Amino acid sequence: MAEKTVLSSGLGHLFMTVFVFNFANYMVVPAITDVSMAALCPGEDECSLAIYLTGVQQAITGMGSLVMMPLIGNLSDHYGRKVMLTLPMLLSTLPLVILAYSRDRNFFYAYYALKTLTSMICEGGVLCLANAYLADNVPLSRRATAFGILSGISSCSFVFGNLSTRFLPSAASVFQVSAAVAMASVVYMRIFLPESSMEAALIAVSLKEETVNDCLLEKGCTNNRPPSRTTPSLHDSIALLRSSWTFSQAAIVAFFSSLGELGLYSALLFYLKAEFHWDKDQFADLLIINGIAGIISQMVLMPLLARVISEEKILSIGLIFNCVHIFLYSVAWSSWVVYVAAMFQILAVFAGPSLRSIVSKQVGPTEQGKAQGCITGLCSFASIVSPLIFSPLTALFLSDNAPFEFPGFSLVCASFAVMIAFIQSVMIRAPPQPVPDSKLDDSASVEA
Repeated sequence: MAEKTVLSSGLGHLFMTVFVFNFANYMVVPAITDVSMAALCPGEDECSLAIYLTGVQQAITGMGSLVMMPLIGNLSDHYGRKVMLTLPMLLSTLPLVILAYSRDRNFFYAYYALKTLTSMICEGGVLCLANAYLADNVPLSRRATAFGILSGISSCSFVFGNLSTRFLPSAASVFQVSAAVAMASVVYMRIFLPESSMEAALIAVSLKEETVNDCLLEKGCTNNRPPSRTTPSLHDSIALLRSSWTFSQAAIVAFFSSLGELGLYSALLFYLKAEFHWDKDQFADLLIINGIAGIISQMVLMPLLARVISEEKILSIGLIFNCVHIFLYSVAWSSWVVYVAAMFQILAVFAGPSLRSIVSKQVGPTEQGKAQGCITGLCSFASIVSPLIFSPLTALFLSDNAPFEFPGFSLVCASFAVMIAFIQSVMIRAPPQPVPDSKLDDSASVEA
């Protein structure tokens, strides 16, 4: 009973940490488009420079994250989730402080440079480690529901973050509040979040390695294996991808669904600005609708569906509705169509948590960080490819030099990428039993 109480408390503090951290970062989403265009193209509704800079930032961030996410995930398997969470949460506050001070052009460029560098570690890092923490503390039978609740918490922070932006008087106050809340999330995490339950497994592995090291020092020891290598490498991620066909299929789905979603997010606000002359308040309204739909979906619908249908089917449902969701944006002929398209988010958000749950069941308990980091790294690779495709398309079709009249053409291409992910998801079959963790098996044999 006491152990369940500790676990429940740990998950509660994890949810609060994720909520406060995401709240701080989501606050700036509706405002950053106006801030970017005011700094780079004042007084204009279309700005190719802002679109291309956003794409370059996304690509550089993706290249860094492609390396850093598997590394951070692997390190968290060895040193603990809480220790590794501190770094991305702390670094993410620094760019916010710059725009909290000033939004002038020079300060914007300073923000842009620092944001690009820190996002290599921060972009996806908190999500990766939070998913690994959750997998450590939740049994297999309840894991899909738990991942859905975690995504629902993120949607809650998305709604409240955008809602607060809607009522804050200026961009200056948005970034000031965001920076303060981001700092508070780090303090809360360090004080209240306990280390995850995989700490015992880490201790067992450490004891095993110490035993092997002692054996190597003693001439009479029959076990002459070298100590286990704990330094993460690209080979680890490749071996993980090859370890299970289900994992490989999930990786393909993760890449193409992320490619489509990144194409949507990189183009949508600029598209709405150019076509319907929206500002930060209307952006916030749209994002709030998306967030509320996500809350209903992940906190209510997904736990109910997870009891009656498999995660693979939930994944496919989420992807096909996401495809429709993006396509409707691309053909919107009036503002009300945009809001209708946003309502499809209620089923589109199924894809993320169900995919993470499928992945978590393919590895053992002390390899959750490695698995989640690998998938996050592939999503980061999509963020390298995405701006190469969607930034030029968005800038071209929003300009006066478009080859034909279709401002939402880049969004159609994004929906096509999600369709590829859907087709692959249909081919995923029920995953086998979780792969036994060789590390735990070895440690058990040493103890025996």
